[in-house]
Amino acid sequence: MILDKIIELALEEDLSLGDITSDTIFSPEERAIAAITAKEDLVLCGMNTAREVFHAVDESVIFRPLKKDGDWVKKGERVLELEGRVLSILKAERTALNFMQRMSGIATASREYAAIGQKYGVMIVDTRKTQPGLRRLDKYAVRVGGARNHRISLADSVMIKDNHIAAAGSIMRAVKKIKSVIGHTPKVEVETTNLEEVREALSAGADIIMLDNMTPQEILTCKKEIAGRAIIEVSGGVNKNNLESYCQTGVDVISMGALTHSVPSKDLSLKIVQYIK
Repeated sequence: MILDKIIELALEEDLSLGDITSDTIFSPEERAIAAITAKEDLVLCGMNTAREVFHAVDESVIFRPLKKDGDWVKKGERVLELEGRVLSILKAERTALNFMQRMSGIATASREYAAIGQKYGVMIVDTRKTQPGLRRLDKYAVRVGGARNHRISLADSVMIKDNHIAAAGSIMRAVKKIKSVIGHTPKVEVETTNLEEVREALSAGADIIMLDNMTPQEILTCKKEIAGRAIIEVSGGVNKNNLESYCQTGVDVISMGALTHSVPSKDLSLKIVQYIK
C-alpha cells in the first residue's frame, strides 16, 4: 500500500538509529495521555495518516479522534487524543504532525480557492506540482478542501504540452498521432500560449484547450474564438491574489500549482497532558 511505504520512509528518517533522548529518559512501561491541538484556524486533514503513523510505531496506542478530515477547526481546539506508551507517542510525534500540518495547509487553501471558483461556476483543480513521494496525500488534501484533482500520473489522461509540440513539430501533428493510436474515447487536451495556437488546436480537434500563462484579457479573446467548441482550462501564474480575476473570465477549469507547491503548512502541536503511573 502506498501509504504504508510513505510512512515507513518518513519514520526511518527519525528512528532508524533509535531515539537517544526518549529511550534514555523513559522505560517501555511508562504511559501517558497526549493531545494534538490546532494552533491556528484550519481545515483539518491527515487524521487517518496520523493514526497509521502512531500504529506503525506501536499498535497499542489508543487513537481518539475528536474531529474529522474536512472539519473547520478553530485555534485552540483539540483534534485528537492519544493514550499509550510515552516512548511510542514521542517517537511518532513529529512524523504524524508533519503529515497533518502539510495536509491541513493544502486543505485550507483548497477550501478558500474552491469557494472563489464556486462563485463563478469555475472548477478549481490541482496539478502534478506536488511534493515528491507525497502526491497521493497532497491530492487527497485538495479533495478534502473542496477543490478537484487533475491527473495523478502521466497515464491518467492525454495532455499535449509545449515540449510535446516542439518535438512533434506542430500541434496538428501531435494531435493526429495521438488520435490515430488511442481512438475516439479519451479526451485530448492541448496546451496553448496564444490565439494562433488555440486556432490550430481547434482545427486539430482538441477536446480541452489549456490557455497557459495568459492574461485575463487574452483569455477572453481566446474564449470568444473557442466559442464552446472545447473545454477551456486556464493555468500558469494563477495565485490567491489574482484567482478571482481569472474566474471572472468564465472559463471551465483553472488548474493551480499553488494549491500544492507553495502552500504553507498549518500549525498543530502535540502535548503530553497526563502522565499515567
